[in-house]
Amino acid sequence: MLAIKRTKCLLYAIVPAILLLAFLTAPAMAQVKPGDFVTPENSYKVKSLVSPGVYYKVERGMTMKIVPSSRVDWPPPYQEATEKYADQVRLSPDRRSLANYVAGQPFPFLDPNDPNVATKIIWNNVFRPIQTDDYDLRYFACESVRTGLNNAYNVLDEIDVGHYAGYNEVGRTEVEPLPIDPDFKKTNRYWLFGLYPIMSPENMRGAGFIRMRYQNPKKGDDVWTWDTGVRRLRRLNEGFMSDAVTGSGLANEGGGNIIVFDPDHYSGFNAKVEEYNYRFLGQKSMLGVVHAEHSPETTCGTDGGGSACPEDWETRQLYIVEATPRHSNNSEALHSKTVLYIDSEVWFPLYEDEYDNSAQLWQNHIYWLTYRDRPVPDARVAIYPFKRSFVVGSAATDVQSGMSAMCYLPSRHTPEKECWYINMGAVGRDFFTTASIVRAAP
Repeated sequence: MLAIKRTKCLLYAIVPAILLLAFLTAPAMAQVKPGDFVTPENSYKVKSLVSPGVYYKVERGMTMKIVPSSRVDWPPPYQEATEKYADQVRLSPDRRSLANYVAGQPFPFLDPNDPNVATKIIWNNVFRPIQTDDYDLRYFACESVRTGLNNAYNVLDEIDVGHYAGYNEVGRTEVEPLPIDPDFKKTNRYWLFGLYPIMSPENMRGAGFIRMRYQNPKKGDDVWTWDTGVRRLRRLNEGFMSDAVTGSGLANEGGGNIIVFDPDHYSGFNAKVEEYNYRFLGQKSMLGVVHAEHSPETTCGTDGGGSACPEDWETRQLYIVEATPRHSNNSEALHSKTVLYIDSEVWFPLYEDEYDNSAQLWQNHIYWLTYRDRPVPDARVAIYPFKRSFVVGSAATDVQSGMSAMCYLPSRHTPEKECWYINMGAVGRDFFTTASIVRAAP
């Protein structure tokens, strides 16, 4: 039995290394090499190495520094949980939900020929290593700009938010209660999320929302928002979570220039898994940012501030999955499909492209990640005994209008220099209640 366990541990360690070696030596590197600097003038070099939406960004001014690739290891507690529990995890009989999941990665070994591989990749994305227990991002900002080649940096609107926080009831690996919060048996909640209070602009001050995801595949999310206009709580239909204009229940109060991430694409793909169909489009060596140099991120001076640049891009092995809403279910998504480009080590979409109902590219999302033992170089509290991944920047671009929302995580003007508190018990379940969001409103 001990020999079997040692063999499994060795496999968990070797498989990522083999994948890394495969893409480090892949033909894609022939088009760009470490030391190259990609601009709109030589953007053709990366056309086959990024998504159509990212290529749109490069053509319109986002620059890239190509750097050597290096691996990203999982936090040891997540690795140990995967080794302990992965063997028992299965898809449900309808091949949509999870059965017997406890903690760690649900499906560490993937077969591209498996007809259910796309769904398994998405569940790996849900229970990913970046944050397993709780997280609290304090003080972040999103700027709405008109992006374009050599556009002047002109902030049309800015949203500043106090907390972007979450609490997982299942899959916990570092903070008690482990590995499942006893509350899960009573509520059937996978996770809780809160974004509040908004601190600016003034006409949105105090607004925010909370969201709860359930294990039950037929039960939609509970979403509550604080309406600053009438100063009362409002319950939102889950379908609004896919809308980049009204999805947060906030933008309609903020003004016509604000472009926001729809909540279904916060932190990558965040929609309820069972409400989509998935198709595996392949595994490919592409470019992405997982060792960002800057935190807070830098404003791109060559595309009107619609991205972070120049930043360090490296060749990564990405799984490409197409997610299509199941309109026969309770999904009310406004897009026809999302194509996700998920890193095979970080298990986070480095970028996503959304298409409208005419099958035209509509929105692109890019996420800039870094890999350190602390979120910012001068952290004094949020310091970890091992390296872990942090999202330090994200951009949502409407390629049909040229409007972008560039988000800085943390804000460049934050009074809270630690910014990311991950798996530190920084928030508990009581943060994600209607009473808490009401108390936070001015």
